Amino acid sequence: MAAPVRVRFAPSPTGHLHVGGARTALFNWLFARHHRGAFVLRIEDTDSSRSTDENIVAIVDALDWLGLDWDEGPPTAGYRQTERFAIYREHARRLVTAGRAYHCDCPPELLDRERAEAQKRKETFRYSGRCRDRGLTAGALRLRIPTEGATVVNDLIHGSVTFEHSQLDDWILVRTDGTPTYNFCVVVDDVTMRITHVIRGDDHLSNTPKQILCYEALDYAVPEFAHVSLILGTDHSRLSKRHGATSVQAFRDAGIPSDALVNYLARLGWSHGDQEVFSRAELVALFDIKNVATSAAVFDSTKLEWLSQHYLKTMDGAKLAELAEPFVRAAGLAPPEDRARFIRMLDTLRERAKTLVELVEQGRFYFERPTAYEPKAAQKLLTVEGARRLGLMIERLEAASEFTVAGIEPIVRALTEELGLKLVDLAQLARLAVTGRTASPPIFDVLALIGRDESLARLRRAREVAERSA
Repeated sequence: MAAPVRVRFAPSPTGHLHVGGARTALFNWLFARHHRGAFVLRIEDTDSSRSTDENIVAIVDALDWLGLDWDEGPPTAGYRQTERFAIYREHARRLVTAGRAYHCDCPPELLDRERAEAQKRKETFRYSGRCRDRGLTAGALRLRIPTEGATVVNDLIHGSVTFEHSQLDDWILVRTDGTPTYNFCVVVDDVTMRITHVIRGDDHLSNTPKQILCYEALDYAVPEFAHVSLILGTDHSRLSKRHGATSVQAFRDAGIPSDALVNYLARLGWSHGDQEVFSRAELVALFDIKNVATSAAVFDSTKLEWLSQHYLKTMDGAKLAELAEPFVRAAGLAPPEDRARFIRMLDTLRERAKTLVELVEQGRFYFERPTAYEPKAAQKLLTVEGARRLGLMIERLEAASEFTVAGIEPIVRALTEELGLKLVDLAQLARLAVTGRTASPPIFDVLALIGRDESLARLRRAREVAERSA
């Protein structure tokens, strides 16, 4: 019987969570959930010069926001590499005892010189093995790599990839100061956490033969590997800050719904026919690591915004209000206490916005009076005649028995006919008066949602401005 699936996501807390790392986390999470296995979060924080607790908090927050819950990991102890040094020391001792590792006291200056000479010859630097048989008991610890043969990585995405041992060197497991190296920590962590499948970026593919030889030296079973292609910018270079937002936090703060970003990242290098929009349940049910493309994926901001707009247009109103409220407050505005009214306001805006930030900005007039009017529209509409029409609208709307769409619309339409105008003539004038703009949701909805007193106050103010302009 096959062991239960166990996968891990192991970020280094040297910065915020990059979308490339987020996609790797997502693929691991989907694989675990599809196979009813375990998703482990491990923090690789041995780089003390760059790793910070603040970055760990930021990464955890980003994963929480994405909805990628883990079955094991922080805050439980034992899932940070800095808490596991005793485990690494024990495994290093085992390798020395078995003769699979040896100490090396070659000075850095000598190794640097030999590396530079190899570069001049346009050769891959490979440690000479000078200390292999010296029987030293101190210094850096190196893994004894076979001098002949090859290691084959049977990758679930790329297929079989062969690495000749002549191209590998006796890599360092533990540095002279006693700190374990990344590749050694990863092997020991994956073994002791019983990881069955290692799904990571294909920039780690070159590390894999080294790690497989370490598994074998420790007499451990080798997990299955799947190396996911990189994410590129539109210029086909590796995605970086010069291409715009690259961290999960940046997209969250820009107002992209988490479900939209998850959907987008899942489709970035993975596909299921021509389907573009997936619920999380569909992603879990359909995800197969073998359907991940071998070629690099290009990050397309336009496609992400299209998905973001789709989610804003189709999500439940209460959910939209929950997501929008922090952005309303961040804009210095206050949502109405009446939740149902707030939801109706947002419902009039959702068709027009690609992000939550855009949604709030477009609906700013709901929460505060406009401080200015569009100049060209004001010049055209806020005239002597505009003031007269506003006065008539105010008079009729003041007398409305109920200030709802059903109560407002017939009054404005009747006034339009009485004045011999088109509906757009009064609608644009009212829209400018109430929102400060000539583009908004349907004006009758806007008036009803703003309410009688506030609508009339804004119409009166516009009339005053028109009278002064005249």
